[in-house]
Amino acid sequence: MRTQKEAAQSVGFPGSKMIQTPDLEIGYEDEGNSQGFPILLLHGFPDDIRAWDEVVPPLVKAGYRALRPYLRGYGPTRFRNKSAMRNGEQAAIGQDVLDFADALSLRRFAVVGYDWGGRAASIAAALHPDRVRAAVIIGGYTIQNTLTVPQPGAPESERERWYQWYFNTDVGKAGLAANRRSLSRFLWETWSPGWHFSESTFDRTARSFDNPDFVDVVIHSYRHRIANAQGEARFKEMERRLAERPSIPVASVLLYGANDPLVRPSPDATPAERSSFPLLKARRVIDNSGHFLAREKPDAVSSAMLEVLEATTL
Repeated sequence: MRTQKEAAQSVGFPGSKMIQTPDLEIGYEDEGNSQGFPILLLHGFPDDIRAWDEVVPPLVKAGYRALRPYLRGYGPTRFRNKSAMRNGEQAAIGQDVLDFADALSLRRFAVVGYDWGGRAASIAAALHPDRVRAAVIIGGYTIQNTLTVPQPGAPESERERWYQWYFNTDVGKAGLAANRRSLSRFLWETWSPGWHFSESTFDRTARSFDNPDFVDVVIHSYRHRIANAQGEARFKEMERRLAERPSIPVASVLLYGANDPLVRPSPDATPAERSSFPLLKARRVIDNSGHFLAREKPDAVSSAMLEVLEATTL
């Protein structure tokens, strides 16, 4: 049997540990006090755990344990069953959070996430508030109703989501497979227009997109959410619960990048936000930042997590 170190090194991620859940062999990094209260940092698409590189140090300095897993389809994370459906639906990604915590014997934990990771964090907090002590959600409430075909949005909103419609075509799937790095770089540039990242920064993360399941997981995610792909039968009840758009009854901070074209946040909290986050502690729109807030303004993210944890009890 491979050791944790050997399993990670075999796929080019020597800094990672590996742990098994019922469905996955998850690659992750584990930093800080092993006895400290755990914080799960959940990345989005198209990104990986390097997004948290500058968020983690203040959390570790404050005595917390920072755990950042690679989502299914990214980096060294692998499906345990070769014949398993390469499922990217929200219920699967949300369940992965709980399975990861269970594998590490974490009774309670905090979550912070954006994009796919923000949705996964929200699902864990909404369905298991007894497990989630606090949450920092970047980009707002994103739990989906996948049981009904969504209504079209305003033309400018639909334009920003061109990649989702692209992925719902055969050409889009082939394009993602052939151009996963250049397409991802283009999304970084357009979603965070004021962020000037280096080629080395991008390259360090882009190797995560070489995961053999990346394309299938991404395509399934964007097709399933508009009822253009079937989900797994075992998640049917969970998707039904999520379709009700449950509130997130844990202490929360909402963060937005002021220049995020996918969200375009309002200056003040909306009634829908207050309803979805009944224990909302703070809501901030961060100037001079876009979609990749954890990379652009890491201090805003780490300070929000420390703030919300200080406002709660174990």
